[in-house]
Amino acid sequence: MKKTLIGIVPLVDTERESYWMLPGYMKAIEQAGGIPVMMPLTSDPAALQQLNDTFDGFLFTGGHDVSPTLYGQSPSDQCEACCKERDEMEKVLFSLIFEQDKPALGICRGIQLINVLMGGTLYQDLPTEHPSSVIHRQKPPYDIPAHAVEILRDSPLYDLLGRDSLMVNSCHHQAICKLAPGLSPMAVSDDGLMEAVYAPEKTYLQAVQWHPEFSCLSDENSRKIFSSFLTHCRIKA
Repeated sequence: MKKTLIGIVPLVDTERESYWMLPGYMKAIEQAGGIPVMMPLTSDPAALQQLNDTFDGFLFTGGHDVSPTLYGQSPSDQCEACCKERDEMEKVLFSLIFEQDKPALGICRGIQLINVLMGGTLYQDLPTEHPSSVIHRQKPPYDIPAHAVEILRDSPLYDLLGRDSLMVNSCHHQAICKLAPGLSPMAVSDDGLMEAVYAPEKTYLQAVQWHPEFSCLSDENSRKIFSSFLTHCRIKA
């Protein structure tokens, strides 16, 4: 039986003029029984359509801030580095995935990007726009839990994990502000931020604000997230 192919959106180092990938994303997919492949950084519709036809599912990774121009705002002084090439690529890719109902999982920037591309907005900088005692930007090591999230009982995440709360790691300074139409929350932090979302009308379109790729080797709940993603990719294929 062929293994499930997962396309992973590349990370970008503009200073070194390179594309790269954190091993946690790759290992998590492999651990769940799939083959991870880092995609090229292209916004060519024909190329992305061919890749969309080739892969069984897609992983939207962390990285740069999502440009506020994508949700009709100007960058604030606290907005950090954006990557125009990633924004352009992911906008085209997500449109194809969404239209053809391909399974997709978003992590950190991924949840923010999906929310924006579906019509939502972001806090550009949590410390100034949503002050809180909750630790959203922890220091290394990143596989250690930083705060709790409440898991909503009528959500796929509750069905998967079977629990009302979860301790998660956290490394972000942006987050969902206005939730996009077509998305529903799955988990919320103590300070009211949406930490996980899904699209009820899609086969599998889910995203989390935390980083299960850092903790999947030691945490069963992190492994379950990737296993569920891969299962839906196999079913859809």
